Amino acid sequence: MKLSNFGFNLPNELLAEYPAENRDESRLMVLNRKDQTIEHKMFKDLIDYFNEDDVLILNNTKVFPARLYGNKEKTGARIEVFLLRELNEEQRLWDVLVDPARKIRIGNKLYFGDDDTLVAEVIDNTTSRGRTLRFLYDGSYREFRLKLRELGETPLPKYIKRDVEPEDEDRYQTIFAKNEGAVAAPTAGLHFSKHLLKRLEIKGVNFAEVTLHVGLGTFNPVEVEDLSKHKMDSEEIKIDEKAVEIVNKGIQEKRRVCAVGTTAMRAIESSVSSSGLLNEMEGWTNKFIFPPYDFSIANCMITNFHTPKSTLLMMVSAFAGHDFIKRAYDEAVKEGYKFYSYGDAMLIL
Repeated sequence: MKLSNFGFNLPNELLAEYPAENRDESRLMVLNRKDQTIEHKMFKDLIDYFNEDDVLILNNTKVFPARLYGNKEKTGARIEVFLLRELNEEQRLWDVLVDPARKIRIGNKLYFGDDDTLVAEVIDNTTSRGRTLRFLYDGSYREFRLKLRELGETPLPKYIKRDVEPEDEDRYQTIFAKNEGAVAAPTAGLHFSKHLLKRLEIKGVNFAEVTLHVGLGTFNPVEVEDLSKHKMDSEEIKIDEKAVEIVNKGIQEKRRVCAVGTTAMRAIESSVSSSGLLNEMEGWTNKFIFPPYDFSIANCMITNFHTPKSTLLMMVSAFAGHDFIKRAYDEAVKEGYKFYSYGDAMLIL
């Protein structure tokens, strides 16, 4: 499989700028791998495909307000700072992306907020866009994190050209988000409403929660034709004993075990035992899944519609079959399905 196998023509108007009015009323394309059939449904119809003791694996990561705007010392130039990951809590060191990057050099200071109470100093230049910042703040660590939250905004993907609106703070977060650490939402989970989760629970469906803190590496473009040479950025994952018990019971009882999103899928595929069961794990993964690939844990997945040549599309192609996904995506474009973070969903059985 080469990079060029994953190109397709995606009209701009199909990139979702806003979420569906109600979470569970986005569209749902249902792919049946066995019969090679495609159905068109609403997301809330998902309940019809699950029975008692089936398992849904949810990524409970929580997005933090990772996008800050500061001003450069002396010139006052406006600089966007995107927080990627905390390197050292005590020293308040963070890996960040800066834009425009060409203006920011080691030793520069950036000032944030109207009162400039938060200052950052550039101490390392890691990549063309990446920097390491040391934040200077006269308060406790807790107060510092509250300040970041106050000054930061919801990190909507760059393809959304509009300003962040108040509803984005809620809608760019799953309703089961609890472990803060992601800079992007696990978007397949955005379609679940409290009502739909309750109905699934009443039906006897089991929920296993794992954590994968989504980083921007998920969305980094692939720049090599030979996919085996692409390197994914590492992302932090946690799979606890409770999740392992629920998932492995589902596997052993031959139930439907469904990964909600590519991030949940990457987390579980990063911790598989030699007997094909899920293991507990706390650490980092840079697993890149592309065809051909044998999946060990999930036999079903829910995912959004992804952009051309993305690592997410490659994983979905590995799961559903390249030709089948190509046919499904052609139909999605023809039928006007919405793509990307706020877009519609696909259930692959």
